[in-house]
Amino acid sequence: MNQPRLKGFYQKSVVNELKKQFNFKNVHQIPKLTKIVVNIGLSEAKENIKVLDIATDELAAITGQKPLVCRAKKSISNFKIRQGMPIGIKVTIRNAMMYEFLDRLINIAIPRIRDFRGVGLNGFDGQGNFNLGITEQYIFPEINVEKSDKARGMNISIITTAKKDEQAKALLSFLGVPFKK
Repeated sequence: MNQPRLKGFYQKSVVNELKKQFNFKNVHQIPKLTKIVVNIGLSEAKENIKVLDIATDELAAITGQKPLVCRAKKSISNFKIRQGMPIGIKVTIRNAMMYEFLDRLINIAIPRIRDFRGVGLNGFDGQGNFNLGITEQYIFPEINVEKSDKARGMNISIITTAKKDEQAKALLSFLGVPFKK
């Protein structure tokens, strides 16, 4: 299998840029991507279980990996949730598939967002990780709008080895994430 385009770009260009910018002495200090977690909350699955199947198929088409069904750990009567009910799905992507997904996200999906002016900088968590919320899954070209029943949002968490947010921001901006100016 060929090496993903974004991984080759990271190894050739981004590593040198980050080493210059932050004066890293060791190659292992340079931040890199660890994993990407894509999560969809399905509160409507408690009434209609078919929603779970539709969302699972869509997330599998987007990420190329079968999602894990997340179940409620305990019952919450105010939300009408019983222990063991499915309440969401998630996918953890690593290695080559992670770079392929991030490449498609940056170059194909994000430009298709309506009235897009850049990714907000408030998604960093203080430890070098970035969270991106997407309001509808239709920005991905793998989704067939006719087969989908409704627009669902998702959370994309990009986990890096960066120790500080400015290092993670530099890594992601060199990879091509369009942050707000």
